[in-house]
Amino acid sequence: MHKRHADVYLLKTGPMESFGHPVKSRVRDAEKRCRMVLHYRETGHAPPGKNPGHAGVIDCGRRSGRPFGRFARMIIPLSGIRFGWCMKSTQYYRNIIDSLGQVPVDADRIRVLFSAKEYKAEVLNLIEKAERRIYIVALYLQDDAAGREILEALYLAKQKKPELDIKVFIDFHRAQRALIGEEGQPGNVGMYRAMSSRYEHQIDILGVPVKGRELFGVLHLKGSVFDDQVFYTGASLNNVYLHQEDKYRCDRYHILQDPVLAEIMTDYLFRYIVASPAVQPLDREEIPTAKQLKISIRHFKKNLRKARYDYPHVPPVDGQVGITPLAGFGRRHNSLNKTIHHLMRSAESHVMLLTPYFNLPGVLAREIKALLRRNIKVSIVTGDKVANDFYISPGEPFNKIGALPYIYEINLRRFAKTHRKAVEAGRLNLHLWSHDAHTFHLKGLYCDDRYKIITGNNLNPRAWRLDLENGLLIHDHNRNLERIVKEEMDQIFTNTTRLGSHEEIEDIPDYPLEVRKVLSRVRKSKFDILLKKLL
Repeated sequence: MHKRHADVYLLKTGPMESFGHPVKSRVRDAEKRCRMVLHYRETGHAPPGKNPGHAGVIDCGRRSGRPFGRFARMIIPLSGIRFGWCMKSTQYYRNIIDSLGQVPVDADRIRVLFSAKEYKAEVLNLIEKAERRIYIVALYLQDDAAGREILEALYLAKQKKPELDIKVFIDFHRAQRALIGEEGQPGNVGMYRAMSSRYEHQIDILGVPVKGRELFGVLHLKGSVFDDQVFYTGASLNNVYLHQEDKYRCDRYHILQDPVLAEIMTDYLFRYIVASPAVQPLDREEIPTAKQLKISIRHFKKNLRKARYDYPHVPPVDGQVGITPLAGFGRRHNSLNKTIHHLMRSAESHVMLLTPYFNLPGVLAREIKALLRRNIKVSIVTGDKVANDFYISPGEPFNKIGALPYIYEINLRRFAKTHRKAVEAGRLNLHLWSHDAHTFHLKGLYCDDRYKIITGNNLNPRAWRLDLENGLLIHDHNRNLERIVKEEMDQIFTNTTRLGSHEEIEDIPDYPLEVRKVLSRVRKSKFDILLKKLL
């Protein structure tokens, strides 16, 4: 062993004696601070008289501009300190999470649906029974058979009950373009105009321009409101999401019946979106362009970065769970991202992530690495490349967009290879979802059976930085939802396969020639780095 490494080992067992005299005092300082950190990590609190938030870690390397100065690297291997910093205890992060405002909801008023067909039937049922308000929030309402059926149901409900307030919130840019790979086709706005002209009483179809261009961010909020019920799902409205024909897209569907929660979700929509001049009706003949709305969009973005759900904190009682609505937009001051981060650091036994596109942000990849080092069991459920909506089967006409599923698979293979020891030991479980020609679209996070997040966040760099996202954090310390969670998990894992090794995943030489050509061009142009941030 290198002499310095041996000396560092003595930080746990005894003083350092082998260093030269000029640095002796700084070595002693480093040793003292390291002992404080070790005490903190073993007991969960700082030594007496020290700041419990930082475990008494003080900068003893100021001249070098970083804590511990030249000795930082030597301390890392044994104490877990990165440049003199140490992670706070799991209890510290649980305290932060539990201090978030909560809306108490009766556990028996939360339902979970398990199929896309149930999703469609429930949406139509809620539209028909609504008495006061219907606010549908989705990325898009597609001009196809299922989309037309939903839109027509909304108009018919409005004709029967003119006092019924109906609003549909969809992404401004997405509504005005064709599907990827079908350029030249009209967008969905044509359907909105045609449907509007057929009825006397109108509904509001609002386009929300989160950014000036779709590439740099979209409306990815979830949580539709039907009277006093919140229907939270990551699914949009088209043939595949609603299982109109042969194919379906697997998603999560939660219905929470609570008037307070419904009012909170509604308040956010009206306060930050309806009130903005950037938000435009999409059933008009003339719709302003993003360029014409440039100034309004700029102010809209500024307001969205500060947007929060407003509600009082009321602790749940027996038979209830606490719901914390969270919104997030942009990299900084993003309460949704921050809470996901804190949840992972609060874990004591296991964490499970659901993501449809395996392209983890760097911060989450690092947190998973830290969890594995702490012997926390980590499970990740993601879609096989054939369960990606951009996958093109061999023999079909190839489009460049068809390379995307292979990029996600490359990411997964590298991740599995990096953590191969954890995979083999069973501490990291990677589950691939695949069911015939159907596609996968699940998102969310489970932590220690205490906390669950249902969200539209894909847990990728785009969601982390660019899109307008939200989520519902469920505090379930008494495991009131244990039964429905188990049912949902059983349904999900029915079509998954656990990876035993990264070698079970195809490598680049195994890919079709057209895909290899696209990947080669992307790598040579260095565009892959930017692409991963935008996907």
